[in-house]
Amino acid sequence: GFGAIGKGYAADKAKALLQNIGVPSGIINASGDLNTWGKQPNGKDWMVAIINPLNKEKVFSWMPVDNSAVVTSGNYEKYVKFNGVLYTHIIDPRTGYPSTGILSATVFTANAELADALATSIFVMGVETGLDFVNQLKGVECVIIDKDNKIYTSKNINLKPINR
Repeated sequence: GFGAIGKGYAADKAKALLQNIGVPSGIINASGDLNTWGKQPNGKDWMVAIINPLNKEKVFSWMPVDNSAVVTSGNYEKYVKFNGVLYTHIIDPRTGYPSTGILSATVFTANAELADALATSIFVMGVETGLDFVNQLKGVECVIIDKDNKIYTSKNINLKPINR
């Protein structure tokens, strides 16, 4: 299905439509997949929160975004708990079982559809492979939080965690 890219695709199309009719700036939220252009009415960059996956009521960092898409794949929104174990909705195609090891993968890039596909892929790849992959891609950055709540970032990202 289109689950791994559908919301990103919709965000990209909505952004293009609004830009084509002359909307000078905005932020599209397609059920958590974000796409921005221009500045806020006060002239500042759009600010996007990265949620603490162990407590989705708390933000651990705010990131400024400018003409960028931001997409997170995580295990804290869609899951099933069975015998006290949380199983994510993201299946590792290598095993056929729910992916493990990462709590969330947030991707920043110009295109929400691409960010959507990459966030899901990184979630399955794991921390080391995911970071190696992203660091080879021009114009793509990511923040990964592993099962131990440790934060990893790709090159060229300036993450400033706030009190978690």
